[in-house]
This record gives sequence, structure tokens and C-alpha cells, in this order.
Amino acid sequence: MTRFLRAWAHLEEGLVAFLLALMTLVTFSYVMVNNLYTVFYDAADLFPFAETPLFAIGDFIIDLAQEMTWSIALTKACFAWLIFLGIAYIVRIGANIGVDLIVRLLPERARRGVGIITCLICIAYTALFAVSSYSWVMALMRAGIGAEDLDQYGVLQWHITIIVPVGFTLVLIRLIEVLIRMLRGQQITMELSNESTDALKLQDEAGTEEKPT
Repeated sequence: MTRFLRAWAHLEEGLVAFLLALMTLVTFSYVMVNNLYTVFYDAADLFPFAETPLFAIGDFIIDLAQEMTWSIALTKACFAWLIFLGIAYIVRIGANIGVDLIVRLLPERARRGVGIITCLICIAYTALFAVSSYSWVMALMRAGIGAEDLDQYGVLQWHITIIVPVGFTLVLIRLIEVLIRMLRGQQITMELSNESTDALKLQDEAGTEEKPT
């Protein structure tokens, strides 16, 4: 089980990195193609003897740019997948921002109780959205509606939106893991990230580095 969880954690991180890389590559390619044809048009004006091949290349690139409307839709789809995979990843590493100044002032037993109640609320909320989004995806699957600008490649809307119930299910699993750790006494609260604490730590580290030796 431990090996499976470790393998899944690496797969999760790999998917997040892949989606970020794909979004960057597609966006960069689209911007380059949309601006590259002007170079050949300008070159054709400067070199009249080669204007025919230069104009031909420019026309080819501008046609390619007009056909790349799918790149925007693909970037949006990747961003949607990145959001829901990222939520589960953030819950796993405890990087979600928490406003818990008052909770930190409570005794350890009270903080643990508040943490358990908070986790149960989050589990109920996530489960509700997981079930609702699953019904939504099932409706899209039955409708068979094509995805905007991607339907020409056989991509349907439910192929993209399937990440919503999958993402909420992953978050639900992570929250249950957190709840189990709190019930076992291995964790007190949700272990959320605190911006003020992180900022003070960074300030202390910077001050330590600047001190003369």
C-alpha cells in the first residue's frame, strides 16, 4: 500500500508538471505563429527579388495561425485539469492557505477537536460536489456534445469535464487520510499554510544570511 501511495504521489506530481509544460508549449507556439508571418511579409518588402517565396511562406504561416484556434481550447482544458489535480496535490502537502490565528491560541485538545470538525465539514462538502459533478458528467456523456474547437479531433465535453468528479474524489481521499491521522493523534489540525508565519520565516532566514560572519 505504501508503494502504491508513493507511486501515485509521483504520478500526481508528474501530471501537474506535464500539464504546465504542455500549456506553456502550446501557448508559446500559438504566439510565435501569430507573429512570425509578419517577418516574412516585411522581408518580402525589403527584398523584392524574393517576394514570391517570402509571401508564400507568410501566407502559409498565417493560414496555420488561423487553424490553431484549437490551441486556446486545449490550453483551457489543460488549465481545468491542472486546477483539480492541483487541489488534491495541495491538500496532500498542506499548502492551502489557512486563517487559523484564533485556533492556534486554543489548547492542543481543543485545536484537535476543531480540526476534526473542520475536516468533517470539508469531507461532506467535497463528497457533495463529487456526486453532483458525476451526475453532470453523465448527462454530458449521454448528450455526446463536442468540445469547442476540439470536436474536430473527436474530443467531447465529457472528456474534459471528467476531471471535475475525479479531482473531487482525489480531494476526498486526501481529506479522509487527514482525518484518520487526526483521529490517531498523528496530526492536530488540518496543517494549513499560514502566510504570516511563512513570511516571518523567510524574513528570519534572510536576516540570518545577511549577518556578517
